[in-house]
Amino acid sequence: MKSLRLFSLLDHLRAARRPVSASTLAQRLGVSTRTIYRDIASLQGIGAPIRGESGLGYQLEKGYFLPPLQFDVDEMEAIMLGLRLLTARRGGGFHDAVERVTGKVAAALGAEGGERFQGLTLLAVSRQREADHLAEPWGGIVRVAIRERTIMKLTYRSLDGRESQRHVHPLGLTLFDDVWLLTAWCESVNDFRNFRLDRITSIENTGKKFHPRQGQLFKDYLATL
Repeated sequence: MKSLRLFSLLDHLRAARRPVSASTLAQRLGVSTRTIYRDIASLQGIGAPIRGESGLGYQLEKGYFLPPLQFDVDEMEAIMLGLRLLTARRGGGFHDAVERVTGKVAAALGAEGGERFQGLTLLAVSRQREADHLAEPWGGIVRVAIRERTIMKLTYRSLDGRESQRHVHPLGLTLFDDVWLLTAWCESVNDFRNFRLDRITSIENTGKKFHPRQGQLFKDYLATL
């Protein structure tokens, strides 16, 4: 988590045109000012040229970050098409992330390469499905629960219209042509179950963590296919 926070801190400093105070950075990142001071010291210790302006805040020297990336045309087109496909397909909660990735890749490619990347004449068009619209509120929530291994309480509507509540350990998310599918370990049946995101009517975060056991992992489910 600290490494992600350090990258996020660098992103905020890189985007700022003027020095940013520690209290402002702390508010943006949801941490204490003391944590910001420690993180700044950590970044300076590994060579990040961060200047502290007395009474003003911190500023990152221009030009710091990765050197321009080198992608050939096929690679750039593959990245852009994948990003635009995610934008065209709703339900996964990736829209904001796609915009951030597009900007970061363009910046890392340098001025000429970034302009070429963002100007690629490739489009991805996906027929709007009701299932994608119904799944849209849950995609981001489910992905966070998978990463953080949080037990979720689902209210789920079956194909015949019956609703049930399940406590599940979310394991993986699969995008099919027509639906998003959550694979989870279901406590009610003590087995793997798949849940279409568009048939979920509510999700409650229980606040409880699960600890994956052998035989109950996503790879174990895939081995049964």
